Amino acid sequence: MAGISGGADFDPDVGVKAPSQSNASITHRARSVLAIRGFRRLWGVTYLCSIGDWLSLLALTGLVTKLTEGYQAQSFAFAGVVLTQLLPGLLFAPLGGLLADRFDRRKVMVICDVLRCALFMSIAVVGSTLWLFIGNFLIGCCAIMWIPSKDAAVPNMLRRPDQVETANQLGMVMTYGIAVISGAGLYAAITGITTNLNIQPDPAGLGIAKIILVINGLLYLTSAILVATRIPELSLRDAVPRKERMADQEKLGFATMVRDAARFVRSTPIVRGLLIGMIGAFAAAGALIGSAKLYANSLRGGESAFGLLFVAMFIGLAVGMAGSPKLARRLPHNRLFGIAIVLAGIMLCLVALSPHLAVSLFTVMVLGACAGAAFLTGVTIIGTQVEDAIRGRINAIYQALMKIILALAMAVTPLLVGLVQPRNIIMWGRPMTIDGTRPVLLAAGLLAALVGVIAYRQMDDRRTEPILADLLAAIRRKPRRSTGLLVAMEGDVVEDTSTQARLLADWMKGPGTKEVLLATDPALDDERLRSVLTGAHLSGARAHALVAAAVRADIVERQIRPALERGALVVMERFVDSPLAHLSAAAGLDPAELEGLADWATARLRPDVTILLDRDPSTLAGDGAPQPTQHHWHVQRVLTEMASADPDRYVVVDADGTPEQVADRVRLAVQTALAGRRLASLLPSAGLSKVPAGDST
Repeated sequence: MAGISGGADFDPDVGVKAPSQSNASITHRARSVLAIRGFRRLWGVTYLCSIGDWLSLLALTGLVTKLTEGYQAQSFAFAGVVLTQLLPGLLFAPLGGLLADRFDRRKVMVICDVLRCALFMSIAVVGSTLWLFIGNFLIGCCAIMWIPSKDAAVPNMLRRPDQVETANQLGMVMTYGIAVISGAGLYAAITGITTNLNIQPDPAGLGIAKIILVINGLLYLTSAILVATRIPELSLRDAVPRKERMADQEKLGFATMVRDAARFVRSTPIVRGLLIGMIGAFAAAGALIGSAKLYANSLRGGESAFGLLFVAMFIGLAVGMAGSPKLARRLPHNRLFGIAIVLAGIMLCLVALSPHLAVSLFTVMVLGACAGAAFLTGVTIIGTQVEDAIRGRINAIYQALMKIILALAMAVTPLLVGLVQPRNIIMWGRPMTIDGTRPVLLAAGLLAALVGVIAYRQMDDRRTEPILADLLAAIRRKPRRSTGLLVAMEGDVVEDTSTQARLLADWMKGPGTKEVLLATDPALDDERLRSVLTGAHLSGARAHALVAAAVRADIVERQIRPALERGALVVMERFVDSPLAHLSAAAGLDPAELEGLADWATARLRPDVTILLDRDPSTLAGDGAPQPTQHHWHVQRVLTEMASADPDRYVVVDADGTPEQVADRVRLAVQTALAGRRLASLLPSAGLSKVPAGDST
């Protein structure tokens, strides 16, 4: 998949190779992501800007109430501040995605931060209500341009796709946790000067509000400086060469990019299902928010009931966001998203039918956990499974729809609630109020469950695998099975395995197939391996074996396992067996020990099919090569013994003949080995060229 940086896992900041994210604790996963210098600095910038966002809401609200007179005018002024902050997201969010996909994301972020600084300064200087609303609207426009660029750049700064989920968790903790507390605390500390120290810059109290606005502007200016000078990684893109990407972008206008985004959504089931599920989820969330106060009153739990429900919801959100990465190890993201929305809808129905505050607190907490898991999973899917060239637009659509649907649902809910007259009943010996919140929440829950089912069916790429098997695996805490196919190409001669692996991968890229990955890496080259050994002053056979195992572990963690989890077809040249046989022959090491080392390095990952190219070593001299040595005969014997010991996984193919003849035998061998198995459906439907008589596997 494009859009994920596949850099090495070695971090010069910490000096060690990070272990696989999937098996690490939350603390370790967070530390490994924060060890990436670029992301760590971006996380700090997010902290500054999030403080600025929350501080601006408080500061502008305080200022506008001082600039207006009368209760109704002040009430309208507060609503105007909130509206002018939300309105840009409703109107111009897709434009931010276009800028993120077309221009340098770092430059977009710098320009937006500088503009926000200037606008806050101007509001403090002008000091009029009209300009406050206009400036706040323009600040919201800058934020809408800034957020998609930041979100789209994050996956390219990480080392592995499985780090995207942890990065999203850290971003949400910073934005909705640490920054909220810091912003509110800073506002309280500054405004407390007037009361605690009896210092008032002016009689009207405008001075403190303007000072806060100036501080806010300086926060964004600091962010712009840091982004421009300390985080060059924000300009990173995927593996597409810069000249080629810029040439393609110059051919595309904004209208074409909008049409491309719409076409991508229509033609990509996982994105289409994601947006469909999000519509239902946020509609239900808007209904819950819009009716929360009245619903709390209907429970007759007193004024504290609303606060308890609020706390239960946020505890659930935190639990869901923290626990979804563990669930993702047992359930694919594509399935987890739909299941979480369906469960959230069911929980909302139970909230609507709840007869007691205790039941409501529990169901609301579970509802929050499902909602948190769904939101984090959706953001992770965009970061890991959407191409970098279009990720900014999809992020912008996601953010825009979220705000639009929430706003509409919150606006419509009070109208629907008012259609039902409250009635008091006795249930289980306790008084209970049945009002319009109950049918509205019940309808919203049913809508969310229905939309979750539709999203699940759109996004599920494992329809041959029953959902019950995945759910049982999750309950039993077993890792999920990968949906892809791994074919290993083994043999004595490097040229043979390289050629046949490439030809097989090209054949697999036929009509109807998904992603095909040819897992070759410069680090697998013997010359590079010798340079590592020489540079580290390692000359022993066991040191050689350990370095070879480290190379395999690295490519499995970075490329092979993430690709298999995405459902890709992976062809790996000289996966484990050939290096093991060469080390056994060259250094006289015990094959059993080497096999144990390989199992540890690859976490016991085994190919679905291993193709062993059986070539007579005596024919090597015919290709202009020197006469075969005892080493070649030893390697061939070890490989043959491996195939004999595990005939269900190995297919021995005659490698004598032209590359095209051998390629036909390899294709036939792969199809024959997978016949009758679920993995056979992953292969292309294209037919084989005719195999000459006498050429058999």
